[in-house]
Amino acid sequence: MKRLLFVSGPMGCGKTSVCRRLLHRLAPAVYLDGDWCWMMEPFTVTEETRALVQRNICFQLNQFLRCSAYDTVIFCWVMHRQSIVDGLLAGLDAPPFAFTHVSLTPQPEVLARRVQADVDAGLRQEDAVARSLSYLPLYQELSSLKLDNSLLDVEETAAAIQALLRPARP
Repeated sequence: MKRLLFVSGPMGCGKTSVCRRLLHRLAPAVYLDGDWCWMMEPFTVTEETRALVQRNICFQLNQFLRCSAYDTVIFCWVMHRQSIVDGLLAGLDAPPFAFTHVSLTPQPEVLARRVQADVDAGLRQEDAVARSLSYLPLYQELSSLKLDNSLLDVEETAAAIQALLRPARP
């Protein structure tokens, strides 16, 4: 049975770096970042664009889950509401898979420091710290495994997530 792994968390918590590492640790695997489906100019969030992005994510996840080349499908995105996760899962019609959802939940001061470093490097806008911190408490409401990665580096976080997964089977 294939594995589908969702990794969620606020902006700047390390999702992308950890999932890139998991891609190698869990090979044969494929990785999709929900942010890639929002690469548009201008960046416009409406009901129409939100629905478009979610349909595109579901399409890609379904294709990856059906492809025999991969045992594990990794997906990361902010996913700060259970309704987002439920909507994505409802849009999947692939063969059965083992599902795991992990939310990265660093301590607020660690998250603020990480996001501020991105702001200082010109990678995020000034309001990113406040927005990221406002999302952090929302992850406690999700039906996900919570992982405080405040004291973990990327490799340690990836190893901790890998330890939570059931082995992939053909």
